[in-house]
Amino acid sequence: MSELKDLEYWRGRARALPIPAHAYIDGQWTSAADGATFDCINPATGEQLARVAACGAADVDRAVAAARRAFEAGVWSAMPRRERKAVLLRLAALIETHREELALLETLDMGKPIGDTMLYDIPEAARTYAWYAEAIDKVYDEIAPTDAGVLATITREPLGVVAAVVPWNYPLLMASWKVAPALAAGNSVVLKPAEQSPLTAIRLAALAEEAGVPPGVFNVVPGLGAEAGQALGRHPDVDCLAFTGSTATGKRFMEYSGQSNLKRVWLECGGKSPHIVFDDCPDLDRAALAAAIGIFNNQGEICIAGSRLYVQRGIYDTFMAKLEAHAAAMQPGDPLDPRSAMGAIVDGRQFDRVMSYVEAGQREGARLRAGGQAARADSGGWFVQPTIFECPTQSLSIVKEEIFGPVLAVTVFDTEAEAVAMANDSAYGLGAGLWTSDLSRAHRVSRRLRSGLVWVNCYMDGDITVPFGGVKQSGFGRDKSLHALEKYQDLKTTWIRLE
Repeated sequence: MSELKDLEYWRGRARALPIPAHAYIDGQWTSAADGATFDCINPATGEQLARVAACGAADVDRAVAAARRAFEAGVWSAMPRRERKAVLLRLAALIETHREELALLETLDMGKPIGDTMLYDIPEAARTYAWYAEAIDKVYDEIAPTDAGVLATITREPLGVVAAVVPWNYPLLMASWKVAPALAAGNSVVLKPAEQSPLTAIRLAALAEEAGVPPGVFNVVPGLGAEAGQALGRHPDVDCLAFTGSTATGKRFMEYSGQSNLKRVWLECGGKSPHIVFDDCPDLDRAALAAAIGIFNNQGEICIAGSRLYVQRGIYDTFMAKLEAHAAAMQPGDPLDPRSAMGAIVDGRQFDRVMSYVEAGQREGARLRAGGQAARADSGGWFVQPTIFECPTQSLSIVKEEIFGPVLAVTVFDTEAEAVAMANDSAYGLGAGLWTSDLSRAHRVSRRLRSGLVWVNCYMDGDITVPFGGVKQSGFGRDKSLHALEKYQDLKTTWIRLE
């Protein structure tokens, strides 16, 4: 933690930090066509950080047209692979060089602790660009096993114009999971950041320009509400749209595709992930800490948050005591303080949503064991205590619905079959975790869980090498790993008769 400096250092840097506020279209910094702006608010204080360009349909048209021109001109799509690789490697290096600035922008903009942005969010974003850069000259095309008189090749080609619409909980990292493979594949990109957290996306555009990404290849269109996102979803010249966010919004993007050009749509949507602790858990202390981090990290604003905890009856009381101790140690603090385990809820609307679920849990019969209150009321920002409910039934709204806040629903179970049934009793299927010393049970339960991601004796672990995504109403398609490249490429078969 020594590299994180101290609270006064970060407060000083924040006072002197320039805040980027323009759109970036065709290599130019620009206001919205109609001059509209929106307030960018620091959720830890309620204070205005900047007035950011509020792009609308006209700005999206400009950005898509620029992306199309760049793609057809081949300034990026036809650039030699080693040169494209070198540009993305420079971008990765620039992200790492500007780590403090980017981490501070992310913390001020979204409310997450500076320790998280410095030690995880920004380094992982840099690693993502570097990893996909290295993949550019290592993914081969194919030759089909045809008869002797035929040569059939299968080649991977970029799609054209890719729109990326990303959420506010991991603004730069979620953008990197989409922008990096899309650029590595040779596409042009239009990035629409969430209105709650546009600042690092705008700063990324400047770094991309410095790294050598040609004009038009990467564009950033911040916007207020659904206007810019809807314009991208319905645009007839966008070939692919990649989205991370709520299931409701993901469904709308599917509709937009059908209403326009049948652009392919890739969705990483909501989650209500089950976290199961069996009575043969190899380490109750580690499991309790993982359960706490799995829901309270990032203020619970994580799509894979382990928001449903199932604990076997024989260890229930012991485990809950350990869990409550960890929750007590993870109270929200000033996001600029490296000692803070939790920060602020992203905005007032999300704060009200979280608190409404706390009220619903108590009203519907759940037992409040910890938290349940707003915190740091004198700050002017939005903070919620880590909250734990005991839930007697699966029918409660806090068990069934995604809250996106630090609210944990705990249920006791007796048998393996019961735990699996409750875990799978959800419209979502993004993440799941289990703790056991029984190797057979680990394999058996992992296979039975309807989830795109399963962790055994850990939770939320992983890196860029493995796919990330879900099933059911958590969406489809995968971020991360080489498989992500497939979303942004077409396969072309060329059949050549040799005789």
